[in-house]
Amino acid sequence: MEWRQLPKNWGDSPFLANGFLGVQVYAGRTPNELKLMLSHSEVQDQREHWEAAVGLSRLPIGYLTLAFAGAITAVDWTLDLWNAELTGSVTTTQGSATFTMLVHNSRSTFLANVKGDVTWGFQPLQSATTRTIRKPPEYTANPDATLGAANGVSYAAQPLHAGGGYTTAWQTRNGRFAAHVAYTHPADTHTSDAIREVRQALSIPFEVLTLQHRRWWNAYFSKSLVSVPDKLVQRFYWAQLYKMAAATRNDAPVISEWGPWFPEQGNSWTAVWWNLNVQISYPLINGSNHHELDAVTTTLKRFEHHLELNVNPAYRDGNSYAICHPGDRTLRSGPRYCGVPGVAPNDHTGNLLWACHNVWLGYRHTMDKKILSDVLFPILTKAVNYYARFLVEGADGKLHLPETRSPEYANATDTTYDLSLIRWGVRTLLSIEENARWRDVLNRLVPYSQGPNGVLIGKDVSLNDSHRHFSHMLWFYPLRELTWDMPEHRELIAKTFDHWVSRQGAWAGYSYGAASAMASAMGRPEEALSFLRYFLDRKQVGTNAVLTENTFYREGGNLAIESPLMSGQAVLEMMVQSHNDVVRVFPSVSSTWADASISSLRTQGAFLVDASRSSGRTDWVQVHSEAGSPLVLDHGITGEIDVRDSWGRRLDYKTRGSAIEIPLRRGQSAVVSRRGTRPNVSARDVTANGSSARWGLP
Repeated sequence: MEWRQLPKNWGDSPFLANGFLGVQVYAGRTPNELKLMLSHSEVQDQREHWEAAVGLSRLPIGYLTLAFAGAITAVDWTLDLWNAELTGSVTTTQGSATFTMLVHNSRSTFLANVKGDVTWGFQPLQSATTRTIRKPPEYTANPDATLGAANGVSYAAQPLHAGGGYTTAWQTRNGRFAAHVAYTHPADTHTSDAIREVRQALSIPFEVLTLQHRRWWNAYFSKSLVSVPDKLVQRFYWAQLYKMAAATRNDAPVISEWGPWFPEQGNSWTAVWWNLNVQISYPLINGSNHHELDAVTTTLKRFEHHLELNVNPAYRDGNSYAICHPGDRTLRSGPRYCGVPGVAPNDHTGNLLWACHNVWLGYRHTMDKKILSDVLFPILTKAVNYYARFLVEGADGKLHLPETRSPEYANATDTTYDLSLIRWGVRTLLSIEENARWRDVLNRLVPYSQGPNGVLIGKDVSLNDSHRHFSHMLWFYPLRELTWDMPEHRELIAKTFDHWVSRQGAWAGYSYGAASAMASAMGRPEEALSFLRYFLDRKQVGTNAVLTENTFYREGGNLAIESPLMSGQAVLEMMVQSHNDVVRVFPSVSSTWADASISSLRTQGAFLVDASRSSGRTDWVQVHSEAGSPLVLDHGITGEIDVRDSWGRRLDYKTRGSAIEIPLRRGQSAVVSRRGTRPNVSARDVTANGSSARWGLP
């Protein structure tokens, strides 16, 4: 990503992070100054007597200042994704300076090496929620920060009313600069912690720290590859992989709306949004082979004890779980709790089940049985139990659900959103362990209400207006209860999808990513690419919403991280799909993409897929089995094929329609190619089919 113009705000600036500490660099308060906005995914308030978005709110920290002798006249910056480093030069009326900046991967410390006449500083921001919605009149900001110095290290110590606090410490030494943010609660060691980390970082040669940092990031990007001829799409996809690893790790907090960054303007979404935002952000990690980023599974496991507190007190019987929203990184929502079906307000009931689907996808892509036994089964059981207690038998003998809210649209009985999650939940539990009650729920749960335009929002509630949420289509995507592989359901899928996409006036950015993914799931590659490119071409979305120059997303002026990440997943849906126990290679590639190359994309069943396509047809596919699961492969190669192992020996296989079944053992690979060819199964960067500018401000 490149900058030849000075960025002005969070939407056009370079960004650095490691899942905890985040930094964005843009124009400062004066012509000779850069602002480096700091944020940290752990820094939050702890006043849980108010709702999470206020009392447990993410808190502003402050910003570093980098001042030059003269006014800035030009910049030449590169954000190197491979190394997660920002390098470049700043030209001023009094000379120039060059720099390298990074957020060290394992130390959560900002490091800079600057050559030139510069001065570093720090400006703390008021420690108060930036949310104004339902903000109590008695709310007060936390005390002001205290500035000080110890052992040559400057610091700004920020106490919290609730105890503990956070400290930003910084120091310059021989052209090198280090800054660290430490947060502790209820302990009060944050100042000493921050000072210690800065001193330690500056005691190690910059080259050594850089090498450590690059080693992790280089290994990260080496784990998979997607290359397509549309380089706007390819660069966007790689930027989302970078953003995802910058924003989250399995030992870091789950993604909030800002990620680890602080938007100086547009920052009312101060917590974790569990009613769609988290759930659509994380699927990208599965296909891209980055399970090390799965903070959803680790968060649910680590803070499971808070899930019951999200349930209405009348139903806290030790056997019911839910997630309300907004919440904090430890699954607390303050005094708010999820709605009760049939009793207003009655929304958010499905949040936990949808989050459990993220966990299930993690299990299916790794086949790690500990995910199943330690996280998914116990939590999903109690999430389904909470829903099931409200099901009522109707005169038709079916189990019906009292009124709930279909997210962001309308209230209804037998709401499709909720029914689809219940049906997925009980089916998943039954796939793990037989249970008579769950079997009864599955057998008698009422079907989805339908009308002339397909599946309805709920009983007697049709989709009459533009709806950015795809809540009434979860059964198709991402739950894939009914799929395009089932010819008897294609008409229903097509009618419901076509009606939803016919009204785009109120869509958000993620609506286009979801529509692209759904089109790919229906074998409509040109539509899939059209929806994706509409969003990537930075066209206006809905009201005051647009993809920004640095691939962030601005909605109503606010930073919302999930829309670009959802569109990154849409790219993967074009490359590989693996629902219904079939691995499909290049299932939805546009005819304008004659060439494509993928390497180590992960699928359900714990398979790693490499493949190449040229001149509009698939040349070869290589599949490596990590778990020894049965492999059914829809390879897409026309004509006669050869199937060999990695040593070139022929493998037995059976034909199943357009697919083949190959009995692979754990650790074994199969290469499928056109008959008589012995392909080079190396990854490659395919040639561009046009020109496009880099992301940033080139």
